[in-house]
Amino acid sequence: MQATDITRALVAGTYTNEELNSIIDAVKYARSRVANQVRFNIRNGSLVKFHSTKRGITVQGTVNKIAIKYVTVSTPQGLWKVPMNMLELV
Repeated sequence: MQATDITRALVAGTYTNEELNSIIDAVKYARSRVANQVRFNIRNGSLVKFHSTKRGITVQGTVNKIAIKYVTVSTPQGLWKVPMNMLELV
């Protein structure tokens, strides 16, 4: 199932509050799983990329610091504090 199929089902569906809460919990779990996969694969100096929705660009840089939830990435535009689940290894 693709993300667009899931979105259509959510918009067209008539879900109860309890069902929506369970969907939200599943999404949160999936996000934490993605963040854990990234956490175990990156190190200081790793080359990563991420998409900035505010500026509408894809940014590439090197990992400067790894914290619990965020990673500081050094780019030509400066330092970015990025959530771990938004990062992709290059």
